[in-house]
Amino acid sequence: MRRILLLAFVFATIVAEAQLVEYKVVTSIESIIPAGLGRSRIISEEDELNYEDFTTNRTDGKKSKQGDVKRSDAKIENFEETKLLNFFSIAGINFQNIASNDAIISDKINKMIVQGWELAFVVSGVESDSGKGDGQGIFITRYIFKRPI
Repeated sequence: MRRILLLAFVFATIVAEAQLVEYKVVTSIESIIPAGLGRSRIISEEDELNYEDFTTNRTDGKKSKQGDVKRSDAKIENFEETKLLNFFSIAGINFQNIASNDAIISDKINKMIVQGWELAFVVSGVESDSGKGDGQGIFITRYIFKRPI
């Protein structure tokens, strides 16, 4: 009986803890376009959106009411934008730019931790330069923070 009560208490605590956390996503986009022509930034939203306002359900797998949802309604007006340096300069990969970006991103993370946020997950991806004539690409990282509410 004690084990059942203890397990119930632990489960209730875990469930209660999960409901008392908010999440925030901060995204860094670092350009790999040569000659400083790209735009590299840290983006952090300042407005909240309710995902349900942009969600529809398919009833038979084919019919969708997504046409009733306007993309313009999903765009927020207020966000924080921090300038970063591009990975490439005219001479090629620029290690000083990478170190500078690391310092800016580290400062952002450290300041968020002081504000009570905890770095929970990091997810990254790349769309890279595919060779001669492309000259396009980004390196994107999403930092997912959480904190108690």
